[in-house]
Amino acid sequence: MMQTRLSRMLNIDYPIVQAGMSWASSNAALPAAVSNAGGLGVIAAGPMYLEAFRDTVREVKALTQGRAFAVNLPLYRPEAERFLDVIEAERVPVLIASQGGPKAHLERFRRIGTRWIHVVSTLEHARKAAGAGVDALVVVGAEAGGHPPANGVSTLIAVRRAVKAFDLPIVAGGGVADGHGVAALLALGADAVQLGTRFLATREAGVHENYKQAVLDTDIDGTVLVGVRNLPVRMTRNRFAADVLHADQHETDNAAYDALFKSSTLKQAALDGDIERGKVELGQSAGLIDDLPGAAEVMARLVDEYREAVARLLG
Repeated sequence: MMQTRLSRMLNIDYPIVQAGMSWASSNAALPAAVSNAGGLGVIAAGPMYLEAFRDTVREVKALTQGRAFAVNLPLYRPEAERFLDVIEAERVPVLIASQGGPKAHLERFRRIGTRWIHVVSTLEHARKAAGAGVDALVVVGAEAGGHPPANGVSTLIAVRRAVKAFDLPIVAGGGVADGHGVAALLALGADAVQLGTRFLATREAGVHENYKQAVLDTDIDGTVLVGVRNLPVRMTRNRFAADVLHADQHETDNAAYDALFKSSTLKQAALDGDIERGKVELGQSAGLIDDLPGAAEVMARLVDEYREAVARLLG
């Protein structure tokens, strides 16, 4: 019931992708659990040191025993080329890339059979990635945590527009925490659904317990887009967010604004547990989440809820 052209392309049981989330999935436990449960688990390479990354890739390979998994790599990060070398050497099945152009790298990965999926947040970026020849696109809407599009276009609209514009598999991201949301986005024409915040609130996620508790404490209106002059971030409404929102309205000195925005990091929240001054990046779907199960249990729920949603529609 849940097979799509993307799940067939990647040889996964269900068209469900765990988002690559810095620190939360910069480990083996979360990606391996998702892949072993039939989805696509994703290692977040962004904050990792090269050797730890290589070890994690090998550990996930050992834990998943031939099942598909992915690496998420922001192409702008220092040493991106060395990370790409590891991905190539280890024959990672799927590369999910963001924040950089894919064209210069595609051929080397095509030769070894690695599928390249590119994350985009605007139609312009989607056109460039599709034109370069990527295998699929992750289209992220404004509801998503982290770095959603600054234009405020919702996942429903962005995904439907992408489905109409591109003859490529589309992975929809943003605003989904259960199988009913998965069914809705597949009904729009998406070929898979990416969930971040739901998998952040699992036992295997490698973040501080304060961060996980913040997911449970945040309602659907409890996040805000901050840093609109820079690279906007969707996060909880904490003290840091309040300071930036005030600066958005009153701070005219760009250097002072930049200094304020850079005074807080995701690491403060994810590793140190500072949920008042750190960047607690969450999607609006946090308001749909009220527990901290294991990732395999989340996968099973998503599939059951999807089937319930489809059965309800079929009468």
